[in-house]
Amino acid sequence: MKVLIPNHPDHFRFVKASSGDAYLKLVNWPESYAVSALEKRNESNAAGEEYRQFKRGQTALAFPMNFPRGYGAQKKVKAWMEEFQKLPYISPYEDSRHIDPSSDLMEKRVVGVLHEILSLTIHKKTKRNYLRSLREELNLPHKFTRIFTRYPGIFYLSLKCKTTTVALREGYRRGKLVDPHPLVRLREKFYYVMRTGLIYRGKGLGMIPQEEILLDDVEDETEQEESEGEELGANEGCSEETSEMDDEFDDQE
Repeated sequence: MKVLIPNHPDHFRFVKASSGDAYLKLVNWPESYAVSALEKRNESNAAGEEYRQFKRGQTALAFPMNFPRGYGAQKKVKAWMEEFQKLPYISPYEDSRHIDPSSDLMEKRVVGVLHEILSLTIHKKTKRNYLRSLREELNLPHKFTRIFTRYPGIFYLSLKCKTTTVALREGYRRGKLVDPHPLVRLREKFYYVMRTGLIYRGKGLGMIPQEEILLDDVEDETEQEESEGEELGANEGCSEETSEMDDEFDDQE
């Protein structure tokens, strides 16, 4: 950070707030940056005419929804979601200070902001507490995390590994990322190498002549491998925390 920012003064700079805290400021703001993932998706897919109507102010953008089993079939839910989708889409990059905090329009704006943040993440998910720490900067209302349970067709909550994770439903299918980022593939390869390496390290001990092995060294190495294996197993259980989505709504496809 200390090297990157000074090397690009035409893009970034540090500024001090009245509180004395240092903030990172974007010097130039190209309009091309202020296009949400939902807008890009509608612009590039087959519904291009609908997006052109949206740009002319004649229609609203609809969020992709995939409800849990049985939830979306309820008439009250369908009517509510239809009214929600008809509300004007407020870009997460627009100034929202003029919107009534208690209005339905602000609620849709909050959904749009959270949708955009999750769309920007590599795994299309993040911890709920991370989002809470951004509440003031993003002009989100108090207790905005209720949105995740109010709109289960857009967001998915996982309570695994003693933490609450929020995932974007449209980003997953059958528990796997629909469009994996290249870094995700590298991470999976690295995980595979580390996991198979632990297995073969354990098997390889018998190939070393016994007289060359000190008993204490063998015990230490074995204990280390066991602890690493336990930790890896725990992480493995957390890595597929969105796989439960497959059980909930795959049968609706």
